Amino acid sequence: MSVINIKVTGCIVTHNNMSSIDETIKILLKHTKGVDFKLTVVDNLSTDGTPEYIGKTYPEVQVIETKTNKGFGSGHNVVLSELDSVYHCVINPDISINEDVIAKMTAYMQEHPEIGLLSPKICFPDGRMQILGKRNPKIKYLVASRMRNEEDPHKFLREYAMLDEDLSKPCEIENATGCFMMFRTDLFKKIGGFDERYFMYFEDCDITRTVRKFAKAVFYPEATVYHVWGRESKKNFKLMLVQIASMFKYFAKWLGK
Repeated sequence: MSVINIKVTGCIVTHNNMSSIDETIKILLKHTKGVDFKLTVVDNLSTDGTPEYIGKTYPEVQVIETKTNKGFGSGHNVVLSELDSVYHCVINPDISINEDVIAKMTAYMQEHPEIGLLSPKICFPDGRMQILGKRNPKIKYLVASRMRNEEDPHKFLREYAMLDEDLSKPCEIENATGCFMMFRTDLFKKIGGFDERYFMYFEDCDITRTVRKFAKAVFYPEATVYHVWGRESKKNFKLMLVQIASMFKYFAKWLGK
């Protein structure tokens, strides 16, 4: 299916991501040729010269400087009111692709109007699939994820990541990973984008759950995105506290729903 004339927008939110953003933008623009693609970078108060560098190096990329840092979801919501696309991609500043993933995902969503959110297969740069949550978070899943062993994942982690299902073909999921998500733009706008109460972490679980009130969220393994997954909350005490705060907000919001 040709999707060459379908408008797709993409947004990357940055905060001092100079070390990775250049390669991410370069590779996205190189491979994304099968759709009418417009990329925006929203900069959350970087001090490393990121917005200036992007503006000079990639004039085709829109740069918005927020002059503040209210977090991942808030940054992505900056573009909400101006989106005029059919599909919108939320993209991390540390991803890579080796084919036209966006056109491939667009074609699949064109064929499946019941899908509101499409999630690709996420792999490490060496090609190993990342073990990521695809079911709604539960305390037992989060503990298993925190104590994970990539080589021999605990049964709760396997359950959380739906490793007990056939992930070689598209399937519905409850939880999509925020490093790369494709939404129907009209639905993304209808739900108001991300819940800005989350500074970081759990906003992807939350928005997937909201999308599923109106449409399907689907895992699409035919499209692969490579992600440098740093698991910074395991190394940084402040980020761990942010993650815990977001966890409490998530469970308080969805308890009993």
